[in-house]
Order: sequence, then structure tokens, then C-alpha cells
Amino acid sequence: MNYYLGVDIGTTSVKAVAFSATGEVIERQQTHYPMQHPAPDRSELDPDEVVRAVSGCINKVIAAAQPASLAMVSFSSAMHSFLAVDAAGRPLTSCMIWADNRAAKIAEQLVATEQGAAFYRASGVPVHAMTPLCKLVWLRQQEPEIFRGASRFVGIKEYVFQRLFGETVVDTAIASATGLLNIRSLQWDEEILNYLSIDASRLSRLVSPTYIIHYDAGKTDASLALSLPPGVPVVTGASDGALANLSTGATGPHTMSVTIGTSGAARMVIEGAETDEHMRTFCYHVYNNYYIVGGATNNGAVVLQWLKEEVLQTEEDFTQLLSLASGVAAGSEELLFIPYILGERAPVWNSAARGIYFGLDIGHTKAHFIRAAMEGVVYSVYSIGKVLMEKKKPRELHASGGFVRSQLWLQILADVFNIKVLVFGDDESSALGAVVIGMEALGKPRTSLRKALAVYKPDASNHAVYMRRFEKFGRIYQLVKNEFNNN
Repeated sequence: MNYYLGVDIGTTSVKAVAFSATGEVIERQQTHYPMQHPAPDRSELDPDEVVRAVSGCINKVIAAAQPASLAMVSFSSAMHSFLAVDAAGRPLTSCMIWADNRAAKIAEQLVATEQGAAFYRASGVPVHAMTPLCKLVWLRQQEPEIFRGASRFVGIKEYVFQRLFGETVVDTAIASATGLLNIRSLQWDEEILNYLSIDASRLSRLVSPTYIIHYDAGKTDASLALSLPPGVPVVTGASDGALANLSTGATGPHTMSVTIGTSGAARMVIEGAETDEHMRTFCYHVYNNYYIVGGATNNGAVVLQWLKEEVLQTEEDFTQLLSLASGVAAGSEELLFIPYILGERAPVWNSAARGIYFGLDIGHTKAHFIRAAMEGVVYSVYSIGKVLMEKKKPRELHASGGFVRSQLWLQILADVFNIKVLVFGDDESSALGAVVIGMEALGKPRTSLRKALAVYKPDASNHAVYMRRFEKFGRIYQLVKNEFNNN
């Protein structure tokens, strides 16, 4: 029996998942690595630790999946990562990730200009500290020697490919999230590169998400060698967001994909590039003439991790904490949480934003804090979905990411959006999406998409409660947003 390996390089872990031709999981491995915060507004990964995790996960799956035969490997990756490397490909910086806000002031200045608006229209990427565009400006200003001395500027997926396969290529799906790619020509944008004082030779070679790499162990450090059988094709794949949509079939005009993992997002697939006149949403390439429009929140399940480990400092596991939250009524008895503990991306695009608990009284308990945090994350996702719904009318939400393990969180999602939610599995959607696009690359029939494992229908009375709370959520943010920038 053949199997197909999808590898998802995430923010805090890598997953390698072996799927059958019908999309069933045969074997799964996951390796975690820490998000580092060496200084205020800095969020980084050790790029070599990520490479070791990817190599190890792949080899563990291959060893465990015997005697099945590996037919293909394809990759998914988180977007917006950035590091500088020297001529030998060695890192000159840590890997800055989407949550890194060191370029916030640069983004604030640029977004207020016509030039910033023109860059958005060309690239489809809102001007924000998350983007490699703004991080490149920061590096040029704050670390000019590294900026001048760097041979190339890459993302984590490119760095992994360079170390494991000896090729420095980037698929147009990942490249379109950098702020440097023209989303219509699918080439590096000359005006943006001129603004940055770099040329295309300092960026990776652009390839299609269906580009095939042929693995050559001779190009790889022996300590990172993969147990790939000879001749097995390696497909570059695309971004995690785009692939999550593909894996669940959220590709039609009436389907919205919602992912909540460390961060979160709401997305829809469209034909042709489309930008928002108010610069609230992104438009990234998927493959061929397909694009995803939507937005991402910095603050997904990381909010509950922060609450458990740093605030509550409890030994209770997440299952126990979510069970407590289920005993609290919708709306958390007037306790409201604005979850911007890592600043925020869509739709407010404010790196300086911070979290707020509002409405505390003496009757509120740990359970209220947990439920309010869960609701706050969904309000953030809904604020993105609401922008998309100005022009589009989704009839169902396809849920993916680690949050699908929580029935409570899924019901909150259905109730807030007032749209039924379909669940397609655990948190392997991006890895399965990588296999889907890998099938396209090999000219094989697509792997059958999974059928929904569960459906959550909205509760009208809860929706009414949540809409009142959501309106207050928006009002409070508008009232205090200027205070975040006042030191």
C-alpha cells in the first residue's frame, strides 16, 4: 500500500502525517520547539532547531509506516517568517515569525502613506510588523552590517529546503505572504524591491506550489539525512492557510474556512486576485488562478496557554479547564476579554494593541476567565469573517486547527457566526492539504477529501447574546486603541 507524507512546519511544532490515498491517517509524528521572546516585541525561532525537528519527524514516520511504501512528500508552512543567511546559507539572524513586532513603528509610518497603500494593492499583504517587508526595513535601519552582508533573505520553509534538499526555492503561495511579491504577475515586485534597496538575486527562486524537488542525500548534512526511498518526489507545497482550505474542500463561494491553532484565521478561496479598499484583509496566492482572501489573528490558542501557564499557573490540563468553562453561560456573565496579548493583525492591524479583561466583579471565577478568553478569540475571528461577509455569503464554516478538539469552542464558533460548523478531523488539515496539492503535482487523482466528522448548528438565543457582547468588544477597542500607543 502506498502512502503520502504531508509535512506541516508550524509556529511551535512540526507535524509529519502519513495519509492513505483516501486521506486516512496511517502514522503521525509531532515535534515541538519553543517560541523565543528574547526582548520586548520580539518573537523568534531557532532555525536549526526547526530543521532538526522536520528531519526527525519525517524519519520517524517513515520508520513507523513500514511496510507501506512512501509515494510522495509535500510541505505546508506557516507564513511571514524571515531570516538573513550568508553565502554558505548559515543564519545571520534568528528566524523572526509573524508574532514579532519589532518593526511596528516602521509599519505605522508606511501604512499611513500612499506608497504603503500602493504596496498593499500590488502585494495583497496589509502593511504590518508581521511582514518580511517591514522586517527588512527594520534590519536595514537597525542592523545595517547584517543587512549589507546577507547573501539572501529567506523564510523558514526555504531554510528547511536549503538544509535538507540543497535548493533555495520558494513557492508563490509562501512568497505572496512576504509583502514582496506582485500577486498578479507572481514575480518579485520591482518597486517594492527598489524601496528596500535589494534585488531579486537576494531572494529565493520563485517556483509553483506544485514544483518537484528530487532528493539527493549528497546535498544534505549527514546528520540531517532523510530516510527517503530513491526517486521519491518532494513537492514544495504551499502555505498552511491555503492548504487548510484545500484539505476540507473550503474552496467554493459559499464556504469559509476557520482555523484556530497558536494563531487563528478566517479565509475564503476565490478565482483571481482581490484586495480590500480599506486594507483590512489579505489576498495570497494558492496555485494556478486561485487565491485566498481573509485575515489572521495573532491570538488563537496561545491565549489559553498564556492564561493557564502565566496567569492561573495551574496544574490542571486543558481538558479540565475547558470542562470548567462549559459550566458558564454564553457571554461569561458580562466578563469580556479582548485577547490582543500579542498585538493584533486583521482587521485592526495594530501591533501595539494589548489584551483587556473588562467587566470583572466579585462573582467571577477561574471558569469565567477561561470561557471569556475562548469567546474573545472567536470574536477576533468573527471580526475578520464579518469583513469577508460584506461581499460574500458563506453558508457553512469548515473548522480546522487544534481547537477542534474542544466541543465547547466549536459551539461558540457556530453561535457567534450563526452559521453551521463542519469539522473534518483533528489538527492535520494543512498536512493533508499538502498531500492534496502534491497529488496535483504528480498528475494523480486528488486524494479523497474527508467527510465531515461532526456538525455544530448555531443556537439563536446564544447568537443574540454574543452579538451584544461583540458590539461591546468593538466599542471598547475603539475607545482605548489610542492609549496603547501612549507610553
